[in-house]
Amino acid sequence: MIARASYPLIKTMNTIQSARPPNFSALTDRLIREQLLSSTSANEILQQARMTKTTFIQELINGKHVASDVLAQLVSEEYGVPIVDLASLPLSELPIELVPRELIQKHTALPLHRRGNRLFLAIADPTNKAAVDDFKFATGITTETLVVAADQLRQAIADSQALLQENIAAGLFDFGDDEILPKLEVDLGKDEDEIINHQDLANDTPVVKFINKILYDAIKHGASDVHFEPYESEYRVRIRTDGILREVVRPPKGLSPRLAARLKVMSRLDISERRVPQDGRIQLEMGASQPIDFRVSTLPTLFGEKIVLRILDPSSARMGIDALGYEADQKALYLEALKKPQGMILVTGPTGSGKTVSLYTGLDILNAPEVNISTAEDPVEINMEGVNQVQINPKIGFDFAQVLRSFLRQDPDILMVGEIRDLETAEIAIKAAQTGHLVLSTVHTNSAPETINRLLNMGVPAYNIASSLSLIIAQRLARRLCKYCAQPVDVPESALRELGFTDEMLADATIKEPVGCKQCREGHSGRVGIYEVVKINKEIASTILHSSGVFELERVIREAGYYDLRTAALRKAAEGIISLEEVTRVTID
Repeated sequence: MIARASYPLIKTMNTIQSARPPNFSALTDRLIREQLLSSTSANEILQQARMTKTTFIQELINGKHVASDVLAQLVSEEYGVPIVDLASLPLSELPIELVPRELIQKHTALPLHRRGNRLFLAIADPTNKAAVDDFKFATGITTETLVVAADQLRQAIADSQALLQENIAAGLFDFGDDEILPKLEVDLGKDEDEIINHQDLANDTPVVKFINKILYDAIKHGASDVHFEPYESEYRVRIRTDGILREVVRPPKGLSPRLAARLKVMSRLDISERRVPQDGRIQLEMGASQPIDFRVSTLPTLFGEKIVLRILDPSSARMGIDALGYEADQKALYLEALKKPQGMILVTGPTGSGKTVSLYTGLDILNAPEVNISTAEDPVEINMEGVNQVQINPKIGFDFAQVLRSFLRQDPDILMVGEIRDLETAEIAIKAAQTGHLVLSTVHTNSAPETINRLLNMGVPAYNIASSLSLIIAQRLARRLCKYCAQPVDVPESALRELGFTDEMLADATIKEPVGCKQCREGHSGRVGIYEVVKINKEIASTILHSSGVFELERVIREAGYYDLRTAALRKAAEGIISLEEVTRVTID
């Protein structure tokens, strides 16, 4: 906001029309008449302006033919544009966050004040229509010009940018332990210098430091996703830990283009393209530890680009099946299915339920020199040595079905398909499972019975499902109670029975609730899997063959002794691993 002393000036500007069309002759005559230029010099400057395709005023400024304060006064009088003395305005109150820094530098123009849908722009050359148009396009609001002496304007721009960077580096963000930040190294590829030179805002030191800190904190706290989100009047950064999004900081709204540019450079995306979504990848080195990959997705929104980073930790595939939370009988069923030379294992659940980790844990168990393992993924989330991983590209027709056909000509033993989305992919995967290959894949459904029903609805013949499907794993992820602060809680037995607890569960139940301590987040620390694991036996296969529907499948599966996700969650609650609130949050009664 402009200082109080300047308010009368702003009021007078409301009655002033936009700068009238350039009249170089009038200004030139004035300069000659007042003996500030000779006729010869004026003609030479006019010719130079035509050759360089700039304005007469800009050539006067560039060549320093007239003192900047004198020229500003003459331009103000000739074009009827108010003149402003920037010395009376506090730089900290200028709305420089409204526009990208590169526009300020490109046009040597500075936003001074916003009133409603009008932005007042300080500029030495009010005839520079390109500057006015660019600022109007960048802000989406009407832009009006004010004349400022060129020397004063350049100094004000430099001072305002220095002030902004000082605020970012020292006051607006708590960077915490700076010692770790220099250890973070980003692989930008061979064209790093070329990319950064193309857009220097992407290499803005405070912005680089800020993003590195956010990514480091996200990794340190075990986050799965990082969200950079622009809104109309603010900007926020959130991270998802233990399945819950939490806001971590609100940087200035004006940083939005710089944060987006830096993230896109790190991801090797087109930083000039802001109209369409883009997908990329970042690899972050944390000292001597294993590199961490980030899957990056940009999305144009009403107020800028929202960017989401999915953290892909390769070590998650090697933490072992015991760490995933399978019950002993469920673990035995999974390992038994993995040992089979052929058949299909399907993992199902919503996005973020841990399907990829379950699949890669299985692949890690199977990975050996004597077997040929190939995967088709969209995208490849975890790199695994010894596994042939293929990234599909639907834009060129290289989809799951096409990749699977190629795999079958590559002498495979084990295949992993990222997702079965259509009948063609399902049929090829089932054919592979029937012809001596072990196939692992995912389907987006909510339970084991619904997975079978989904395949039937795709058009897969029931006999193919019954003969090829070996195991179905439906899963969710629940927040694990902190082992340091979780406290036992007394819950009436009648209430527990109403939730679904059986006599067997109640016999040794230890119900706990979250408390919160320095070792955890709101009483929770990490997540644990909740699983429904169903082996396709003769009774279930017979039911599939008769296409009896999801309710009949559900009945037969339960009679075979396989419990559903709700029961699995209640068992975890009875053991004091998760809270009753988590049972309700992640499962349906």
